[in-house]
Amino acid sequence: MTLSQIIILAAAGFLAGTVNAIAGGGTFFTFAALVFGGLPTLDANATSAVALTPANFASVAAYRAEVRVYARDIVPFAVIGVIGAAAGVWILITLGDSGFRPTVPWLLLLATALFAGSGLIRRLAPIAGQGVHGVGGYLVMAVVAIYGGFFGAGMGIMMLATLSVIESGNFHKINAIKNVTGALIQTVSAVLLIAGSLVHWPQALTTMAASIAGGYVGVSVARKIPERIMRIVVVAVGSALTVVFFLRG
Repeated sequence: MTLSQIIILAAAGFLAGTVNAIAGGGTFFTFAALVFGGLPTLDANATSAVALTPANFASVAAYRAEVRVYARDIVPFAVIGVIGAAAGVWILITLGDSGFRPTVPWLLLLATALFAGSGLIRRLAPIAGQGVHGVGGYLVMAVVAIYGGFFGAGMGIMMLATLSVIESGNFHKINAIKNVTGALIQTVSAVLLIAGSLVHWPQALTTMAASIAGGYVGVSVARKIPERIMRIVVVAVGSALTVVFFLRG
């Protein structure tokens, strides 16, 4: 890597860690920086996923009390997450970069739309539905898990929306399930992507270190910058990237 690439990746990782601590959406920054730094889209996706994986465990730790209380309810979602993530990575690797590249603009568009509507989803989550258990709900979660293994941006919002109608409306229970399942999806994906030799370690470690620093700083930044402002920034970045990748073809 050149010095300029290191600086860009460190800045993107720091931004990703900061916005993830406040509002989510950090993948937009790291994925874009890796692609524009010269990595193929497939390798950039894999490297970004691995670099941002450690942050997921902080979210699980924050909900450790709820995880203990709802451990039995979390198990089926955790199993679905592991299997779905493995399937998503398998599809990703099978497609290869030439197959994955055309899907990127559409995936960015989907992730940006989900992120833009995430505030509404969060407000509706505690009051949604009466708890729709059954095969249908678990199949939807399986699709979300596959998407998480395949790309991942916006996965948390997808999970939140799905769980809000599968579960009974207890937001903290929903968030605990989301955090554990999301962490497992990211971990399984990271392991398989590493095994598939898709991760560029100099870029991954640079981004990872910067994102951890950004996550730490993000806690204090969150007290000073309204989440609404950060969300506007992330949606703007996601929208710009969507346009750029559509134009790139």
